[in-house]
Amino acid sequence: MEWLEVAKIANTHGLKGELKLLASTDFPEERFKVGNEVFIGTETEKLPVTISGYRKHKQFHMVTLKGMHHINDVEKYKGLKIYVHPEVLQELAEHEFYYHEIIGCEVYDGEELIGVVSEILETGANDVWTIKRQGKRDVLIPYIEQVVASVDVKAKRIQITPLPGLIEG
Repeated sequence: MEWLEVAKIANTHGLKGELKLLASTDFPEERFKVGNEVFIGTETEKLPVTISGYRKHKQFHMVTLKGMHHINDVEKYKGLKIYVHPEVLQELAEHEFYYHEIIGCEVYDGEELIGVVSEILETGANDVWTIKRQGKRDVLIPYIEQVVASVDVKAKRIQITPLPGLIEG
C-alpha cells in the first residue's frame, strides 16, 4: 500500500501529551482536523491514531491524540512521521500540485537536465523548489509562471525557462 507523509514529529510539548509537528502538507488544517485518523510510524510499521486536538503554534502544528493525555504516552513518537492514505487527497485546481507529485521530478531547461526537485519551501508569496544538481550547488527555483513553463507529474518532468542569473555554476 502506498502512503503519503504529511508531517514529522519534531518533539512533545508540555505534559499533557501534545505533539509538535513539522508539516509537509499543503493542507495541515484539513489533515490534522479533530476526528481524523492518521498513522504514526516508519516506512514499514504504522500505528493508526485519531486526532483529538489541533492548533497552530509559531511554525509548528500541535496535535493531541485520542486516549493519550500525558507526555509519557507520546514521548516514544518523537522523530517518527505521520502518514495518510492517498484516497484522502482532494482534487486540486489546475496548476496546483501536491508536494509528493513535485518532489522527485526532473527539471529541464530545454533538453538540458538541471537536476531533481528535492524539497519545497513555502515563502508566502509563492513556493520555492530546491533543485539538487549532480556535482554542483543546489538551485532555488520560484514556482511562478515566468519560470515554470510546464509540469508533467506522470512523466515526473518539469520544463523551466530560467530568469537571467537564476542558474549559475
